[in-house]
Amino acid sequence: MELNQLKPATGSNHHDKRIGRGTGSGHGGTSTRGHKGAKSRSGYSKKIGFEGGQMPLQRRVPKFGFKNINRKEYKSINIEVLQGLAEKNGWTVITPDNLNEAGLISKNDQVKILGKGAISAKLEVKAHAFSKSAEAAIEAAQGTVVKL
Repeated sequence: MELNQLKPATGSNHHDKRIGRGTGSGHGGTSTRGHKGAKSRSGYSKKIGFEGGQMPLQRRVPKFGFKNINRKEYKSINIEVLQGLAEKNGWTVITPDNLNEAGLISKNDQVKILGKGAISAKLEVKAHAFSKSAEAAIEAAQGTVVKL
């Protein structure tokens, strides 16, 4: 190997364009920053979420939750409570009106029957919704389920 054969390693002789070194360099004057505006000035750093002066997304979006206007709220009552009411009051038909009378729900509440506990009484239960386990337990005790 001789001196005339020496070459720099590939990729080692790349130089960035020298900016701001006069108009003869082709990168003088505005130094490739364009004219005016925040980006042309020293000390500029774009803030996270900045959208050019438009109200940023994180300030446009509501901050506290979401209200589903189609949500249905149910008062949940377990079948063990129905069993107790049937024994105490001698009821064979349980309706939202009966539950209101017993003080378990308010007048306009919708009722969902859940399957916690055991039921042995043969009841006709009228409610707005039933869990699968509650429906199975009531029917296993020869009762009937009526969805309102």
